[in-house]
Amino acid sequence: METKPYPASGFSGGFISGALGAVFLAIVLLYVLNMSEVLAISVLDVPSIQRVLSWAYENLKLSVVPFFLTLVFYTGALWRLKHFLKDLGVSADKIAQADHQVDIMINLFFGIGVIWTAIGMRGALLEGLDGLTADSAAKLGAFSILQRLVDGGILLALSTTIVGAVGGYILRLVKSLAVGTQVRAYYNRLANQQADAVNIVLKSIDEKLGLLVSCAENRPPEHR
Repeated sequence: METKPYPASGFSGGFISGALGAVFLAIVLLYVLNMSEVLAISVLDVPSIQRVLSWAYENLKLSVVPFFLTLVFYTGALWRLKHFLKDLGVSADKIAQADHQVDIMINLFFGIGVIWTAIGMRGALLEGLDGLTADSAAKLGAFSILQRLVDGGILLALSTTIVGAVGGYILRLVKSLAVGTQVRAYYNRLANQQADAVNIVLKSIDEKLGLLVSCAENRPPEHR
């Protein structure tokens, strides 16, 4: 019984993809465990990384996970699109699907910012206004109420709005710079091919009609 050999490049590509996926999942899991205070991870030896993590814990919380996963899937979809555009044997359906996936990841990045903005605002309002009356609010003062809003998640709402909007536009810019020209050239070439095919069919129909007219004119009068 013969076995079909698999290309070494395909095996290595699958192995690398699997290894990177495991690394990304491990990073996400460590972040979630650290935020949940199940594990304590510190990188004090690298102050810049520690500052970034501290800012993420304080401002983005668990929204980092969907933002990060969307960025990973966006990178993979963009790489596939770039690879497909270089291969002349790839069907138009695959290229269109890859292009669509890249756009979905960009829109999802925007959407995550909007969703977590709503989550943060809801949490902030519930925390800040829970149990307050006009008299108790006057006694607490504006600063205390503002502190309750911050503790409830107002920073999460504002930060995810900024990250989602800025990140989404950056992803669009990256796509435009990376494959924008190739995508437009591909669709223009595809449109020209379709137009040429239509012109060939129309020309064939015109020739057949001309032949029929010529035959009809050359017939004897009694056979017309």
